[in-house]
Amino acid sequence: MAEKRTLLIPSLLDDWFPLLQYAFASEQWDPVLLTEDDPQLAELGLRHFHNELCYPVFLVAGQVLSALRSGNYDPARTGVLFGQAGDECRGSCGIRLMRRVLDGLGYEQVALLSLNVRGIDRDTGLPITPSMVRRALAAAVWGDTLALLRNQTRPYEAVPGTAEALWRQWMDTLGQDLAQDRNLFRRELLVRCREMAASFRAVETVPRPAQKVAVVGEIYTKYCRLGNWNLERYLAAEPCEIAVGGITWYALYYMDTHMLKGSAPLRRVYRLLFRYLSGIQREMIAILSEAGYTALPPLPELKRQAEGYAPLRVAVADGWLIAAEINGWARLGYRKVLCIQPFACLPGHIFGKGQYAALQRKLPQARLVSVDYDASTGPGTVQSRIRMLLDERLEDPHG
Repeated sequence: MAEKRTLLIPSLLDDWFPLLQYAFASEQWDPVLLTEDDPQLAELGLRHFHNELCYPVFLVAGQVLSALRSGNYDPARTGVLFGQAGDECRGSCGIRLMRRVLDGLGYEQVALLSLNVRGIDRDTGLPITPSMVRRALAAAVWGDTLALLRNQTRPYEAVPGTAEALWRQWMDTLGQDLAQDRNLFRRELLVRCREMAASFRAVETVPRPAQKVAVVGEIYTKYCRLGNWNLERYLAAEPCEIAVGGITWYALYYMDTHMLKGSAPLRRVYRLLFRYLSGIQREMIAILSEAGYTALPPLPELKRQAEGYAPLRVAVADGWLIAAEINGWARLGYRKVLCIQPFACLPGHIFGKGQYAALQRKLPQARLVSVDYDASTGPGTVQSRIRMLLDERLEDPHG
């Protein structure tokens, strides 16, 4: 048997990658998460990429180049995984530009693998197997459950750090399940969700004032602490009860908007996956609700609620999902909403920020504040925007 090669995975889904990494493990590849979050990584990426590309490309490139320069990985036995949505996104050309940079720096032997379902860069595509899909679905559902439980427990925990420690314990336990292909089918998967909810429910809490703040926006800045400068930590210290839509909502949004595209066989596959995952998501939400926790409604219902608030035919980038999440969280009492995106993300500015003014008029009881992240922006600018939201007192909508 050939010796395994190392697959470097740049940061993206911080609350999910510790589990999702097992979906990429195979006889050929041993996944390694890149967790370095030094802000200077963007400067390293900028040295080798045109400055008109978007901020996430610089950060991903910086992480990859820093890892290769460390000497910890043999270029001849190393690959790098690039996730690509495949929409009208500047980052979709990142893998080809990265190939030129690596070749120019003497890393010709480093393999670049594209993770996408749109047939982009076919010669570098990572083969998607049934085992990979099964592990990825379980990791997404478990990751959503844990993130929601931790975020809604942490502001009220009697002993600081309890929720985070419990989150890490479950990550280790579920990681073993994924590594051993255990508890990955629907019934067992949901049993795990019930066990997680019960364990967080048992955490000792105390009544404590905390602002309810929802975070929506572009996928990288929304889920990656490197891309949003540890926004979650900043908000938790205020303290805030943070609401972030899970990755199953994004996955279902992607399936929903792309079932209209591609070949007939591909559309059928999307419909089957959509039906299966949306059923599990609905049961996951019911489990959380029974335990006293809050989650967005299932994606189909969230979309119905968004009629009149979101341009439902706009499916570029995060499209109508952003507006749907804003409306959904506001209905659930999270009336302060941070809308975050990377500067120079063209789809984000048009189809993300382009919705905010109209949404603010339609949701007068909520307050939306937009924040851009970029290598040229200082932390003071970003934090002042966040403080605009946190320091504002909203009137009680019930009088």
